[in-house]
Amino acid sequence: MLAEGLAALATAGGAAVVQAAGTSAWQGLQQSVAQWFARGDGDRERVELERLDRSAAALEAAQDDERVGVRSGQQGAWQARFEQALENLSDSEREEAADILRGLLQAHVPADGAEGPSNGPTIRGNVGIRADHGSAAAVQMRDVTVGTPPQPGPQQG
Repeated sequence: MLAEGLAALATAGGAAVVQAAGTSAWQGLQQSVAQWFARGDGDRERVELERLDRSAAALEAAQDDERVGVRSGQQGAWQARFEQALENLSDSEREEAADILRGLLQAHVPADGAEGPSNGPTIRGNVGIRADHGSAAAVQMRDVTVGTPPQPGPQQG
C-alpha cells in the first residue's frame, strides 16, 4: 500500500488524464504519461499511447447520461495504474518516479485543473451568484441551473 502522499499523487494523475482528454493539454500530457509509464521502453510507450487514446475516445463517445460514470471509471482506472506502477518500484525508484510524475503534472495541468476558453473565464467547483434588488438571475453551477431570484421584500428595499 502506498503512503498517503503517493496515493494522492496517483489520484491526481488519474484526474489529470480525464481532465486533459479532449483539450489542448491532451497531446503533451498524453506523451509525458506514456513516457513515464514506459521508462525508456519504446514498445511499451506505444502501448501506453494506445491505451491513453482508448481512454480519450471513451470519454469523447460518452453520452450525456453516462458521462459522469465514464469519467469516474476512467479516472479510477488511471489512478489504479499509477498506484500499481509506483508500488512495483523500489523505494529509491519510487521517489524518483514520483518526482517525475509531479513535474509532468505541473507542466501539463493548469493549477486549478481548468482550461479556460478563449471567450471568458472557466470556473470549477460550486458557484452561487445572487443579485439584490431584482437586477440579475441567480446561477448555480454543477448540473447548471439558472433561475430568477425571489424579489426582495419591503424591508430589503
